[in-house]
Amino acid sequence: MHPDTHLVIQLQSLDQKIAALEKEVAALPKHIATIEKALESHNRKLEADRAALSANQKDRKKLEGDIQVHQQKISKLKEQMLGAKTNEQYKAFQHEIEYIEKEIRKAEDRILELMGESEPLDANVKKAEVSLKQEKVVVEEEKGRARKRTAENQGFLETHRVQRAEVVAKLPKATVNVYDRIRVKLGGVAIAEVVNSRCQACQITIRPQYLQDLRKGTDLLRCEQCGRFLYINPPVSFEDVAAKAG
Repeated sequence: MHPDTHLVIQLQSLDQKIAALEKEVAALPKHIATIEKALESHNRKLEADRAALSANQKDRKKLEGDIQVHQQKISKLKEQMLGAKTNEQYKAFQHEIEYIEKEIRKAEDRILELMGESEPLDANVKKAEVSLKQEKVVVEEEKGRARKRTAENQGFLETHRVQRAEVVAKLPKATVNVYDRIRVKLGGVAIAEVVNSRCQACQITIRPQYLQDLRKGTDLLRCEQCGRFLYINPPVSFEDVAAKAG
């Protein structure tokens, strides 16, 4: 195996770790924004239910006041009926009392309707208050974990970027330039293993002579199909790569 192969493998490993960490760091604020948006939505729903319940209670109180006023009017009209001097006056008082009594019944019916509407509203408000309190705790805990995770990831990123710079310094500049072009063009995979005479990235069969040249390790070879660097008989682990590269 060409000595630079170990370095390219290590470089790809570091780049993949860096990409994964950068993706997570970028995703965490979006995750927090999503759960905060859900919390705000639930809070708005609770405020709407509270406002509806308050309006319901206000309407009931007004109707109860109207009934009281109507009852006072009836009492005065009944007193005035006693002084009626003609049958027509008596009937007029009676009709007015009947009209007011009808208005009282309408108000009473509406109060019953409002009471029926208030029960589920009150239940929803109480349930939402408990749920929202718990959700706020969960959101704050999640934000704390996200801040901690982001700080950890930033630390890992700094370490990996330093390691990457060290690996890059050991490779020829031309090799690094080719590696970067391939990595960007082919989804982050710039070097692939050859297994059973096939490039594991594009699955093309490697020519026997090319395979022999790859085994010799004289040159850092690339796949004739996809252009990725190739390696065969890799080390047991990337830790071995680092050790050999060192």
